[in-house]
Amino acid sequence: MRTGNDPVVTIETDTQRAHRRRWWILVVLAISQLMVILDGTIVNIALPTAQHALGFSNADRQWIVTAYSLAFGSLLLLGGRVSDYIGRRNALIIGLAGFAGASAFGAAAQNFTMLVTARTIQGVFGALLAPAVLALLTTTFTDPSERGKAFAIYGAVGGGGGAIGLILGGVLTSYASWRWTLLVNLFFAAVAIAGAVLLLKRDRGVDHDPLDVRGVLSVTAGLFALVYGFSHVETTSWSNHYTLGSFALAAILLSYFFRVQSTAKYPVLPLRVLADRNRGGSLLSMLVAGLGMFGMFLFLTYYLQTTLGFSAVRTGIAFLPMIFSITITAQLSNVVFMPRVGPRPLIPTGMVMSAGGLFWLSHLTIHSTYLGGVLFPLIVIGLGVGFIFAPGFNTATLGVEPHDAGVASAMVNTAQQVGGSVGTALLNTLAASAATTFMVGKAATTFNKNTAAVHSYTTAFNVSAFIFLGGALATAMILRSGAPRVGEAREVPVAAH
Repeated sequence: MRTGNDPVVTIETDTQRAHRRRWWILVVLAISQLMVILDGTIVNIALPTAQHALGFSNADRQWIVTAYSLAFGSLLLLGGRVSDYIGRRNALIIGLAGFAGASAFGAAAQNFTMLVTARTIQGVFGALLAPAVLALLTTTFTDPSERGKAFAIYGAVGGGGGAIGLILGGVLTSYASWRWTLLVNLFFAAVAIAGAVLLLKRDRGVDHDPLDVRGVLSVTAGLFALVYGFSHVETTSWSNHYTLGSFALAAILLSYFFRVQSTAKYPVLPLRVLADRNRGGSLLSMLVAGLGMFGMFLFLTYYLQTTLGFSAVRTGIAFLPMIFSITITAQLSNVVFMPRVGPRPLIPTGMVMSAGGLFWLSHLTIHSTYLGGVLFPLIVIGLGVGFIFAPGFNTATLGVEPHDAGVASAMVNTAQQVGGSVGTALLNTLAASAATTFMVGKAATTFNKNTAAVHSYTTAFNVSAFIFLGGALATAMILRSGAPRVGEAREVPVAAH
């Protein structure tokens, strides 16, 4: 018989448990996302050393980067669908473990084939991991104020992860070995897997509809052809037959994909996910940011190392002010401004600021200094990027149905990846052309060669700035005015039992 002094036992629900552990879950997701983001730059810093150690050619070196991009970019939508099917927790753990295993294999590489195989496998598991991370973040944080803080942190990781990769890559390559740029992923993965096992509940997925085989095959092959085409441009030309053939095949396959999605009973990409204006504008902002940011990271790295003579470590440290700037505006935009005014004033403003910083960088010369020519434009770009990434990630997944969270998250990552591929190919080609044109009629002296190189970098900065200005105009027209409506986000409990 129960007395009045008996304690009342309260059964904690999944939703309450998710709420209680939500910030620890954010730490796990941020670590997972950081591992994927920084891998795009940390390995690049180590490439010259790895090339010397393994003895592969300059032509082969490009494939260490391309193999990862091809696998990652082409499989993202499938990864989002698989994440919805097997459960986000399962997808996160499998993605982390697979990424770590591929990293260990790459670190043990004895030749080019082993290393390029490892990078391909990294891309495969990254395509499973990245959508799961963003989907879990979307369904964990549904309160508007807390969601703003969480996505501000996530946006700062997304915007600053590349610079962190430069710093970490420089330190590891200089003071340890190029192999540690891959081995470091084992530490990130171990911490994230332990956190996922402890904090996330066992889920069986939210979407068990039959797989849209036609959609999966057409979008995977189409994205592969698209990314391959842009990667191929870097080592050939825009008029190369393989390049043109890749673009033509991509256009055919992706057109077929969208036609199939409009009639399929169980589409891999429900077109309702793209129907919302704010989501469409946010996806466009991710595409533009990925495209334009490469102009800054890639060519400013060249400038710091080849013109100013910075070491790999010092180059990475030189980007720290940008990371701090991103963190500031990511918090301000998502926590203070987003609940009041929505994404429409923020994202275009961020793009205009980024364009301004890039135009500023376009005035660099061979006589410029870091303090006088690089530091302040870098801070302006960082402030602008914080206004793009944090609201962009937040808005792109806001209000999506729980069973569409995986594919919506995959679309965000796909937009970034395609933007990065386009940006790298476009800006590399334009920069090379600018350097060649500059040297016409001039003697091949060291001074002229160095000046031509800087001219190629500033050309890339100018083009990137105009890309951001175009993005500002487009997103200002597409995004809706006003603050997000309360209740647009929907909650799915994800904490562990």
